[in-house]
Amino acid sequence: MGIKIKETTRAQESTNAIERLYITMRHLLNRGFYKPSGVSGNALRNALLVLRPEIYGTVAEEKGELNGLIYVLERLPQGIEECRFINLTSDEGFSKSHLTAIIPPKRRRNCYRIDDEQMNIEITRGRSDIYDILTHLTFLFIESTKICNRVFIEETQKTIRDWDKLEAFVRLVEPTDPEREVALIHTANILGRSFEEVVEIHQKLSSKEKKDRFLNIVFWLGKLALEEETTGNKRTITFSPLLRERLGHHIHGERWADTIKETLVKRNLINRPIHIISANMHSVMNSLFAKVALKKEFSNSSPLEIYEALSSSDNKHLRDKVTSLAQKNGMLYIDDRSGANIDVQIFDMAKVEKGACCYDLRTDIPTDEKPVIFVMDYAFGEQAYETIDELLKPYKVKNKNTFLKVDSISIMGKAGILEGGKGDLMIPSAHIFEGTADNYPFKNELSANDFEGNGLKVVEGTMVTVLGTSLQNKDILQFFYDSTWNVIGLEMEGVHYQKAIQSASKIRKSIGNEVKVRYAYYASDNPLETGSTLASGGLGTTGVKPTYLITDKILEQLFNS
Repeated sequence: MGIKIKETTRAQESTNAIERLYITMRHLLNRGFYKPSGVSGNALRNALLVLRPEIYGTVAEEKGELNGLIYVLERLPQGIEECRFINLTSDEGFSKSHLTAIIPPKRRRNCYRIDDEQMNIEITRGRSDIYDILTHLTFLFIESTKICNRVFIEETQKTIRDWDKLEAFVRLVEPTDPEREVALIHTANILGRSFEEVVEIHQKLSSKEKKDRFLNIVFWLGKLALEEETTGNKRTITFSPLLRERLGHHIHGERWADTIKETLVKRNLINRPIHIISANMHSVMNSLFAKVALKKEFSNSSPLEIYEALSSSDNKHLRDKVTSLAQKNGMLYIDDRSGANIDVQIFDMAKVEKGACCYDLRTDIPTDEKPVIFVMDYAFGEQAYETIDELLKPYKVKNKNTFLKVDSISIMGKAGILEGGKGDLMIPSAHIFEGTADNYPFKNELSANDFEGNGLKVVEGTMVTVLGTSLQNKDILQFFYDSTWNVIGLEMEGVHYQKAIQSASKIRKSIGNEVKVRYAYYASDNPLETGSTLASGGLGTTGVKPTYLITDKILEQLFNS
């Protein structure tokens, strides 16, 4: 009797592909360099093509992928497509050189164009940052090879006419609109896309300084791949020796945490009850002070209308007004210079004047027991462990350990939802780490009932902490969704926060065992629905309502506890 071999499912293949990507990246990091077109580069490329993440759309097809390209370019430094050498470094003092930092619009990382051929990218947020960059670069190299395959004729070693016309256009000093249109028609043919699609993406990437950025990107991606094919000049990615030596040593996290504790000591806040909130840099401040600060401008408006107005880029004067009232009432801003890229606000509730705050503060609490609210900007992946782990450690004052009185830790974040749409809410009861069976159940002070009746869908259950949002595909998510793990969404930091909180409260005893924990997420996308991944664009004002709902519940519980 023959043994029936069970075929692997797409979910299992995808899980294996993520594991291969993860292991290959760690191996390359230890090795110190790799060539995208070499054996190691091909291993990354093949794993990504098996995985076919939702965010990268049609990456596995012959035609060019346009939405994925925009998503990636927003997270990588401008000009990277022109560079043959990409060097990942730690903070090695480039900021003190004549070079100007290039900061990608959607990822805070300092990048430096060293010369025509080399781009240096500073890694100060740990391994998650490296996985993120390498995944995006692998996508770019796949797209670059696709262009080369479509324009290069192997028998004659020549390029097709469309490519020659694009090259001629790129060399023009001041092209006219008709010339631009003709170049876009040729580019559409090169990418296997319609003229309409190509025009749309050209407009999205166009800016005053670089009107033809899209055409330049297509040209350079193709040019470097063609040169690899014809001259053997291969692109190379290197990891600096200092980066490899420093990784995992919490250098930036420790520096960041020490600055905060020094500030708390200086302001005599170190012995007060501290409430840590990981959120953005505006919702807590606006929830505490906006209604009072803007009562003239918005006398008959709902809080939501005020918050929507504050989120508009045109209303800087309104934001300044709120910030000014907050600073007069005990808000302190710590501009982060540690390299961690996590800004901090500290609200000393003992300094809030009567009637200045939008919440009723209890008057019977003595000053030395009034809460200090500590708001930290979002961490990135594994960096969440590094920063919270360092923050919760005792601080030495005059050679004596001073333990922080942390009463609560609240995490508000954006996440992918598996049942619902943009703006809906997820309240986790546990985090599980993707690719392992590591699980972190906890008692969440927030529950779905806290958010009912606000017109948003609220789901409660397990959240998966993933290695990178750009590695997700439908098959794995569908498996999680259908399984008994009861998964409601995916994000990148939950496990790392919880690991640090549990070790500090239950093992190392550097904070009290009774620390209250709150987690709530709102949906930035639904990766199970075609066309609603992160690559389909931002939340716009859809994110305002859930952000402030969560902030309000956290503050309400904090003041009533």
